Amino acid sequence: MVYTYIDGIPEEKYMIGIQQLHQHVFEGAELSLEELHNKHNLLTCLVVSNDEVIGFKMGYELSPDIFYSWLGGVHSSYREQGIASKLMALQHKLLKNAEYKTVQTKSRNNRKEMLILNIKHGFNIISTYTSAKGKHKIILEKDL
Repeated sequence: MVYTYIDGIPEEKYMIGIQQLHQHVFEGAELSLEELHNKHNLLTCLVVSNDEVIGFKMGYELSPDIFYSWLGGVHSSYREQGIASKLMALQHKLLKNAEYKTVQTKSRNNRKEMLILNIKHGFNIISTYTSAKGKHKIILEKDL
């Protein structure tokens, strides 16, 4: 397994793998390339095994001090191996080096594994709200 990162929009070979993994992790939900063009200072952390994207963590700048950790996941065949934790550690290291002060993310209560992972990595719950789609969302933040 190789851990790496990409500033900006990933090249096609990685983007296809990220889109396929996104569909796998998020029950068929599409991740459009167009959506990525609007994200300032997009950063993607990846883990690749045998030329296949098996995990990713993607985010973008909200302000010069705050980075938003937006999307991520690990293929179900590779879970329980610490991959998500290593991706998060890589992302946070890169964010510190880029001099961000805070990383923020959102989760849902029905994604307990991600919520627990965030808390284990030092995130604090700062707020909750109900989205326009009626989903309960939890906002978490961590000082870097």
